Amino acid sequence: MSFQAYLDNIEDKTGLTPRAFIELAKERGYDDPSVKTGTIVEWLKQDYDLGRGHAMALVHVIKKGPGIGSKHVGTTGTHRDESDTLWLDGKNNRP
Repeated sequence: MSFQAYLDNIEDKTGLTPRAFIELAKERGYDDPSVKTGTIVEWLKQDYDLGRGHAMALVHVIKKGPGIGSKHVGTTGTHRDESDTLWLDGKNNRP
């Protein structure tokens, strides 16, 4: 599953875009660099019933923004992404 597919699946499950999760995390202070990954993962599990893989995708965008490494961009593997920049504003709003 691509990184973007993880984010799209989270949106399907919760009705919230990745950008909305970033804002919710910011309101809780979870965007602070000192906040541990486990704290965010636990919040996402408790409040949104997200598993670790999906939670880790959100941890990435909360802590690092939409950029991802180019390792899988444009490859043919199952984890390939089309771009090194993730779309955070909802899968139905892509340009």
